[in-house]
Amino acid sequence: MDALLNAIDWAEIVLASWDTLLMLGGSLLFTVLLGLPLGVALFLFDRGQLLAAPRLYALLSLVVNVLRSLPFVILLIVLIPFTLLVAGTSLGVAGAIPPLVVGATPFFARLVEGALRGVDRGIVEAGLAMGASTRQIVWQALLPEARPAILSAITVTAITLVGYTAMSGVIGGGGLGDLAIRFGYQRFQTEVMVVTVALLLLLVQLLQMLGDWLVRRYTRR
Repeated sequence: MDALLNAIDWAEIVLASWDTLLMLGGSLLFTVLLGLPLGVALFLFDRGQLLAAPRLYALLSLVVNVLRSLPFVILLIVLIPFTLLVAGTSLGVAGAIPPLVVGATPFFARLVEGALRGVDRGIVEAGLAMGASTRQIVWQALLPEARPAILSAITVTAITLVGYTAMSGVIGGGGLGDLAIRFGYQRFQTEVMVVTVALLLLLVQLLQMLGDWLVRRYTRR
């Protein structure tokens, strides 16, 4: 066991772990910034909602469903021209973030839409009765009431992104996934594969614990 552990380049492991955290943090930030308004729009434009627009909802829903239905590995390859345009490279952390955001944003938007649907309809009706605008209802009623569910959605999305970051190693995206493919798979270094998998599992567990704590903290008693 000591010989196997000594054979591992721990500097590479640390660097790959840092790259994974950078990809996760950057992609999660942009996913929330883009997915939250998209999820709110899906909710508001649906039939019977405040800004009901069935055709617009159908269009947005189609785009979201198409992006969600594509396997992420295929999406990585399809988006290489877009990634080059946005990031200037398709490799490394910078090259992995654009496809990560494109892949996770529709997923998160659907979770946000579901979270808003779980808010008591009476809260919206009370806001309308008091003359509140749509913007006021969204920011002062819907989002605060749905906050625990949205935090849970962010947690689920973050964990999904951990898996996506690992898959980005297929196209040289960097991080633990890239390390596992280059050394653990292609060079048959089983010890590297074991360490990278263990670190990814630890990261997922920490994200879940943090998410559960935030949900409990912001759940109204």
